[in-house]
Amino acid sequence: MLSKKSQYALKALSYLVEKQSEGPILISEIAEKKKIPLKFLENILLELKKAEILDSKKGKGGGYFFSKNPRDISLARIIRLVNGPIAMLPCVSLNFYEKCTNCTEDHCSLHDVLIEVRDATLAILEKKSLLELKD
Repeated sequence: MLSKKSQYALKALSYLVEKQSEGPILISEIAEKKKIPLKFLENILLELKKAEILDSKKGKGGGYFFSKNPRDISLARIIRLVNGPIAMLPCVSLNFYEKCTNCTEDHCSLHDVLIEVRDATLAILEKKSLLELKD
């Protein structure tokens, strides 16, 4: 399940995709239009800026804008940045692997099924870019 933080990030980015031809967009406008708490959105956009997905400009005409073409940014990348692993169990995660703490088996059947789920999910999320979020 996507966290609220991931949902807000994707909503904010969809708004920026929609408005990208208008230049930098104020954070207050994004928060208002997408019904995202301002303080929460500030943290999310700062995180996306540190990851070089977004950039910002201060002063008159300032706001947030894409530092890369949204066509080149996959949904999987955003979800991993904001939410962490895409896999349902840590033992099947590609980027956040860890052995399951409560697992007593060397290999369980659930592991194999969830690898298939992860692969199917990634096949979609890696292929879809932020442009797919355009309203």
